[in-house]
Amino acid sequence: MVSPGFEPPYLLGIDYGTESCRAAIFDLKGQPIGFAATPYKTTHPRPGQAEQSPEDWWEALKASVYRVLNQTGIPARHIAGISYDATTMTVVAMNEEGEALRPAIMWMDVRATEQAARAETIDHWARLYNGGGTMGATAEWFPFKAAWIKENEPDIYKEAYRIVDAPDWLTYKLTGEWTFNQNTAAIRAYHNNDHGGWPVEFYEHIGCGDVFDKLPEKVVPLGQPVGGLSAVVAKELGLNPGIPVAQGGGDAWHGQIGLGVVDPGSIAIITGSSQVITGQSAKAIHGAGFFGSYTDAVVPGQYTVEGGIVSSGSVLKWFKDGFRRDIVSATDRLGLNAYEMLDRACADIPPGSDGLIVNEYFQGNRTPYTDSKARGMIWGLSLAHTPEHMYHAILESVAYDTAHTLSVMKERGFEPEKLVACGGATKSKMWMQMHADVTGLPITLTEVGDAVVLGSCMLAAVGAGLYPSLADAARNMVHEADVIEPNMETHEEYKFYVQQYMDAYPQMQELTHKTVDHLD
Repeated sequence: MVSPGFEPPYLLGIDYGTESCRAAIFDLKGQPIGFAATPYKTTHPRPGQAEQSPEDWWEALKASVYRVLNQTGIPARHIAGISYDATTMTVVAMNEEGEALRPAIMWMDVRATEQAARAETIDHWARLYNGGGTMGATAEWFPFKAAWIKENEPDIYKEAYRIVDAPDWLTYKLTGEWTFNQNTAAIRAYHNNDHGGWPVEFYEHIGCGDVFDKLPEKVVPLGQPVGGLSAVVAKELGLNPGIPVAQGGGDAWHGQIGLGVVDPGSIAIITGSSQVITGQSAKAIHGAGFFGSYTDAVVPGQYTVEGGIVSSGSVLKWFKDGFRRDIVSATDRLGLNAYEMLDRACADIPPGSDGLIVNEYFQGNRTPYTDSKARGMIWGLSLAHTPEHMYHAILESVAYDTAHTLSVMKERGFEPEKLVACGGATKSKMWMQMHADVTGLPITLTEVGDAVVLGSCMLAAVGAGLYPSLADAARNMVHEADVIEPNMETHEEYKFYVQQYMDAYPQMQELTHKTVDHLD
């Protein structure tokens, strides 16, 4: 039930992640009232493919909304606004009645490799988003999957009235309105307002120039009202009809919003199994080693830059589960956290891990190389090194990669004054201090660690007219909990190791590719 100190109106945020649909209720001060999550399954029809059922998504939403309302005791009449996020590049083909014609093709699905390769054979402004045209396109992005459907499932493609990204599937389900959100249109579908919108010739070149007949005509900025909650859906969800629904977008960028990174000057670090590095620039910048800058993707009139690490927390988990089962077993018996024990065990190891350097490209590299054939490296090993050194070096590798991505952004004039972090890694004070020391930048931690769904509620507040702008919502709903300052002496020590890390992979890239090709 609602605790004392909370007052209506309340905001409902919906978060469609890879594994579950979460519903959360916040108040206008950014205080969380309640959460509920309902899982769904991912299927893998063939290697490299991943699909989910939109019908499962919908059932999960109904269950989550019902539970969060029931747990908090908040009357439906006190929900003043709704917004939502979902995974990006998760492509849904729908008929005119809004029914999915096939399972959704998930963000992680790389079946459209052939279609993505065509993007590298055209000189077009759309490729500015891919490292200023210097980085290869990834099969994950929206247009390549649309082209794949056209070529491999022509009957589905012909029948499709709309082909949309997952957030836009939900827009229609909630309101009956067809929109393409500006966030993922720019970030994953090459829409660029500075160049007139959609890159028609680019889409034609990759094989789906006619998909614009199937895309919603309206491209809508985040937080803009798209309609009221439909009466039919309101009944299904146990809510009141007509609640303002604000345009939502991609989950990582709602996380950026939930961290208050809505103006130039700071950058969001969204941690987890992988890591997203994203922030705002006052001007358009493009260059090798990062994605973007995307026009109007988060805040109209601004530009969003993006970097990322494919394997960050997942490499720690690989080490913990595969090589420190003794600690996992012991902590499970005692009800303790294995990562905390591993942190303590390596706390006295010096910067640089006594010369041991790990490169965490275990599942490829997103930035600065965008190399799906990249693989991890461990070097500098000696008989003096211990398992604790290895764990410490893995922690450092993620901080090194963050510094590497920031360095290529800096070369193009993007230089944030601070980092703002959320996600699982923020539970490790040592790891956060390491990020600060390696980058030389302070790290702000916010009160609400679940920044993604807070970002959705902030957009709901703007869409309902409860705050005039996203910046106003951030000032009132995002609150600092801690600031971790860098130790500049340690930062100077780390400079050598960061450079070693940066120099290593280019020297091994050709050999790495040969090995991957041999295994294939």
